[in-house]
Amino acid sequence: MNVILVEFILYCLIILGIGYYYSKLSKTQSDFLLGGKKLPGWALAFSERATGESAWLLLGFTGFVFASGLSGVWVAVGIALGIIFSWLFLAKKFMEETDKYNALTLPDYLAKRFGQKAKLIRWLAGTLIAGFLMFYVGAQMAGAGKMFLITFDLPPTVGIVIATVIIILIAFGGGFISVVWTDMIQSVMMVITLVVLPILALFYINANDLSISQSLTTAGSSFDSWFGGLTGFSLGVLFFSNFAWFFGFLGGQPQLSARFMALKNEKEVRQGTVVAIIWTVLAYGGAFMIGITAIAMYEQGSFADVETILPTMILQLTPNWIAGLLLAGILAAIITTANSKLIVVTGSVSEDIIHKALGVNLTEKQLLWLSRFSVLVFGIIGMVIALVSESLLYLVVSWAWAGVGCTLSPAILMTFFWKKYSSAGVIATILAGIISTIIWISTPLEEMMTSRFTTFFIAAIFGIVFSLLIPDQHEETGVGEKAV
Repeated sequence: MNVILVEFILYCLIILGIGYYYSKLSKTQSDFLLGGKKLPGWALAFSERATGESAWLLLGFTGFVFASGLSGVWVAVGIALGIIFSWLFLAKKFMEETDKYNALTLPDYLAKRFGQKAKLIRWLAGTLIAGFLMFYVGAQMAGAGKMFLITFDLPPTVGIVIATVIIILIAFGGGFISVVWTDMIQSVMMVITLVVLPILALFYINANDLSISQSLTTAGSSFDSWFGGLTGFSLGVLFFSNFAWFFGFLGGQPQLSARFMALKNEKEVRQGTVVAIIWTVLAYGGAFMIGITAIAMYEQGSFADVETILPTMILQLTPNWIAGLLLAGILAAIITTANSKLIVVTGSVSEDIIHKALGVNLTEKQLLWLSRFSVLVFGIIGMVIALVSESLLYLVVSWAWAGVGCTLSPAILMTFFWKKYSSAGVIATILAGIISTIIWISTPLEEMMTSRFTTFFIAAIFGIVFSLLIPDQHEETGVGEKAV
């Protein structure tokens, strides 16, 4: 255990050192929020993937597959297709639109694109992002608590506090630039963990004469079925509930879209696309196999919390020095996702609400320090959420995914590809997404059909209807007006 502790400390020191070094490069608000569009495409791709996947993938999804069996694959399929779609069809568009409108955040882009209702759009989009993503940050910190409990037998509270300190220190100094470069290292560590562990598990299963197929059969009546043993309407509900993660990847996740906005040319887009797709296939294939092999290794009901399966497997299957490196991959996922979301929340509050919506005039230096102060405040809020919440990672992230991603995705798609989309339509899309998500997750409706599916289509329908009812009065006045 001493070896693991030493590796953890060294890892934390390395990423903190990287964050400090790149903090010197963040001299403007643009640098802090978007890296000044100076970062290479391959680094942004690693960062986008590490940001998109988190403690949710390593802890939440592996536990979900362990508890559901083969039907859990549709979550991976939906997410993989969403990632591939976004890189192939949206990344370049985001880059071009960011250059055209000189936008720093997703709400900033929507406000400048639909200038007639810019202030209201900033308020709504900024509040939406800050509100829902704070729970996402809290979920990452809760994941840190689980990791420290399993690895060092420390109280989860201590793990949450330690992770919070590291997260705030990295984001506070260099903002987006620090986050992207630490993301790159963490992204590599994550995919190594997800590729190596199922291979070791398969060797263990073979050496101990265990059978995955037999274990799936004995684990439960639906575990050995790709469709959960369901037919008809029930099958449709299962499929859409799992596959529906796809809809949140269509441009509406601001922490992911920021990586697209930071791309500087088409060559970097192509480079990033290749890296992101390869990473996705390896990571999700590995995570799914970890859950499946765990079914053969452990009996159902043997875990008080199924989201601790991955660290348990690492400690059982690897020597201490390897375990330390692989467990650092989990910490990497937590840190990188929480960092990115802190930067997004910070941008929504400091740039979109305080600077633009409220019209507070600040110098570049004052904006930079406002953003850093926001990182500190929202980091502490995220820690408090993690300390008082008992929600599962999978559920908390699912709700945040619906509230933000599945609300803003239809807004982005219609902005990019439908000329009749209006500022009233944007406002209706966001309001409908917020209200429907809150209603859905607060009632039994969530058990019937996931809000990740319903929010997307409800928000889209309201956006279409109000765009047709209240079209914009187009004026050819350049940036800030809706293009004809």
